[in-house]
Parts: sequence; structure tokens; C-alpha cells
Amino acid sequence: MNTYKLLSSLLLKKIYGTLPSEINSIQQDSRKCEDGTLFVCIRGFTVDGHDYYKDAIKNGSTVIVAEEKLDINLENAALIVVNDSAKALAILANEYYNYPSTKMTLFGVTGTNGKTTVTSLMNAMLRKDNQKTALSGTIGFDIDNELVVSDNTTCDSLTNQKLLNQVSNQGVDHVIMEVSSHGLSQGRLWGVDFDVVTFTNLTHDHMDYHASMEEYAYVKGLLFAQLGNNLREPKYAVLNRDDPWSERFNSHTSAEVITYSIYEDSDFKAVDIKYRQESTSFTLLSPEGEFSAEMKLLGEFNVYNALAAIASLFAKRMPIRKLVDMLKDLKPINGRMEKVNIDSPITMYIDYAHTPDAIEKSIFSVMPFKEKRLIFVAGTGGDQDAYKRPLMAEKASLADYVILTVNDPRNESTSSILADMETGMQHERYLLISDRKVAIKKAIELSEPGDILIIAGKGQEEYQIIGNKKVPHSDANVAIEHCQHKYKQLSP
Repeated sequence: MNTYKLLSSLLLKKIYGTLPSEINSIQQDSRKCEDGTLFVCIRGFTVDGHDYYKDAIKNGSTVIVAEEKLDINLENAALIVVNDSAKALAILANEYYNYPSTKMTLFGVTGTNGKTTVTSLMNAMLRKDNQKTALSGTIGFDIDNELVVSDNTTCDSLTNQKLLNQVSNQGVDHVIMEVSSHGLSQGRLWGVDFDVVTFTNLTHDHMDYHASMEEYAYVKGLLFAQLGNNLREPKYAVLNRDDPWSERFNSHTSAEVITYSIYEDSDFKAVDIKYRQESTSFTLLSPEGEFSAEMKLLGEFNVYNALAAIASLFAKRMPIRKLVDMLKDLKPINGRMEKVNIDSPITMYIDYAHTPDAIEKSIFSVMPFKEKRLIFVAGTGGDQDAYKRPLMAEKASLADYVILTVNDPRNESTSSILADMETGMQHERYLLISDRKVAIKKAIELSEPGDILIIAGKGQEEYQIIGNKKVPHSDANVAIEHCQHKYKQLSP
């Protein structure tokens, strides 16, 4: 790309040295630089890109963007000094990739719980409607069934623009993104032009990162505030009317608001809800009338998720009857109250629940058909949000028997993690088992025919983070192996 055209997108800048006529790529990782790269020095939490500009030049970078006048041999590379390199990167990346998010319909879903389920439902419905889609979330960026793995729920601003450009070039016209509070607060979504943004709920989480629930809510509200005021481009905010934080987000946006609920009056309301072991049904009250809805997803929280998905797609003029018809055929989302398909006398579910609210909802979802005991495996991670640990155990105490374990130890002592959780237990029917595989095995050993077992905390994730490494692990595989072993032994 022409360097002068690219840099014209920045109003305030100081140029040192002679600019090359062309730029072949933009990078914020010096290891990825090559001949003709523009390298942007970003100050991160643990790494400062300003420390690596020499490596970038060595690897072929011909333009360095920084927040200070670096000691550069201007015969090797030009220097551009800006006030904020992170914002400059978002602007430059948008210009370089020709503003890809403006060429498609972009959905953003944020909230503490439910993001993955809502985005997955929306993606599945759009694909059933023969739309070509891309889905960005916890496991990466799924571009029409091809997965690009990501370390974060929300990619950085450069990666977002690069992937959106790839999506556009492949003819994808609908993109659905999970939006995390970390991504919003760190500006990873700067330059992304959303059309519909959806709020699921706000409950206790990430208090190691956000100083308070007020700050947490403020950051979430950025997604609704940045919808913009250009009324020639229709924008929509979809809000959970039953969550009190919705009123704040309503005031943050100039976009038209669509609401959904179970209890309060709203545009999309579920009534006459019936919960079964294999399915859930309800009557949907909507702007287009009443509809009988049925789905294979379980529990009240999944009724909210279904309402959010339907309301979000309605915002882009999809007929409600068609959406309701699609809902009944959709499979449960992997790792989200997913029933383990195994021939055994117990019923097992794998769930991602890793917050107090999600644990409570997970337990309540099986209560209508619990006949004997509910055994609950609750886990949390190391080096993160110790404040929620006792609250998680408190909610897990709603189960008849609880095993407290660890999801991802990282670099924290597992005994310390379990000690924090234990303080929240409300009864004595529990065990502390730091090794997650052993915890799952013990839960199955304790089970008896007719019991329900929920293994929560990891969901569909296929690894544990131990130290700084990802170690292969699957809750479902461990559970199936030990369940087959135990009940095969007991079979006549």
C-alpha cells in the first residue's frame, strides 16, 4: 500500500527520516516483521513494543510507529511519533485493510454469561438460512467452518481487521463476535463497525481486572456507546430487560433498542415455559405475534439465550416464525449444559459455568427433573479473580454433593485456590481435590444409579493451563472413560 496514503489517516504525527513509497504489511510483533513492514510499538501489560524496534528493523521493517523519539538510524527506517500508538494501530489497520467491517453485517454479543451460546445460536440460524458466516469467540475465529485459533475471546485490533478483511474476501457477509470486557477496555475493538450489539447479563466476574461492578459495567457499556450517531446507518441494541444493568446501557446508545425477557414486559418475552430433561418449550410473545417454541437446550438461562439470538437476528429483518422453526432443530452448544451421550444409569452434563451466577443457573436447570442426588464438580482458575471463589462454592452448595477442584492452576498453588473456595461451602458434603481428572473420577465413583452429575468450569475446552503451558485435557473424555469403567464393572 502507498505509505503516504496510509499515513494520511493519522492527523497528528511527526515524521523523521524518508518514508518508503510502499508498505507491504503492518505488525505489532517484531518477530513477524519482514521487508517493507510498518511496525507499531504497543505498550502492553507485560511487554513494551518500544523495546523491540531494533529487532523489527533487523527483520526488514522500514517504518516504525512509536510514542517517543527512538534512537533509530534513519537510513534504515523512518520513524513516526504519535500520541497513542494503540489508537494509531487501529486507525492504520482499518485504512490498510480498507475498512472491512463496513462491508458486512456485524453482530457483537457481550455479558458475563451466555455469550458463546448466543453467538453460536445466531451463527447456526444464519447458516440454516444459507448465509455465509464467520464466528469469533472463545476458541478462535471460525470462518465458514474453518477455525483460526486465538488466545483471547476478543482479538487485538490489528488481528480483527486482518481477519475481517479475510472474511470479506471470502464472500462472508455476516460476522458474529463475542465481545469481552478485557477486549473493550484494551481497545481491541477500536475501528470495528457493529450493526447489532446484544447484552446477556452482568454478574460477578473479572474482579481481579475491574476494580468494581461499576467499572465492569462501564466497560461493557462502551460497546453500546460506540454504535455511533449516524442515523443513516440503522443500528440496534438488544438488551435483557430482566437485568437491571440494561437501563444503563439503554442510556449509553442512540440506537434503537430491542428488549427480551422472561419476567418484565419486553419486545420478546417467553411465557408458559416448560423444562424437561431433554428439551425446553415456551410461548414467545413478539412484535409479529405469539409462537410456540421448542429447543433441545436446557434451563431458564438458555431460554434467555434463545430470546437474545432471536431478537438479534430480528433486528436484521429475519422473520420470527422462521427463527422459531430453526430453534427446534439446533443441537445443544458444545460444553454448555451438554448432556454426555453414554449408556449409563446416571445422567451427566458438561458445562462451562465458572462464575457464581452461572453455577446457580446450571444447578437450577436440572432441578425440575432431579429424582435422586445432584453431584456437582465446581472448578476455578489460578491467578484470577480470587474474590469469586467462595461465592462459587456457596452456589455449588445447592447440590447434594460437591467436589471442589481447579480448572487452570496457572502459577498459583492449588491448595490456595481450594482454600479460598472452601470458605464458601454451606454444608459438609464436599471434597477438595486439586487434580481435575481425579476429581471427575471421584465424582463418578460416588455416583449411584439415578444421580445427576454436572462437571462445570471447562466446558468444551480441551486443555488445562498449568504454569505457562497448555496441557491436553477434556472433561468429557475423562468422564466417559471412568463412567464406562465403573458401570461396566457393575453390569450383570
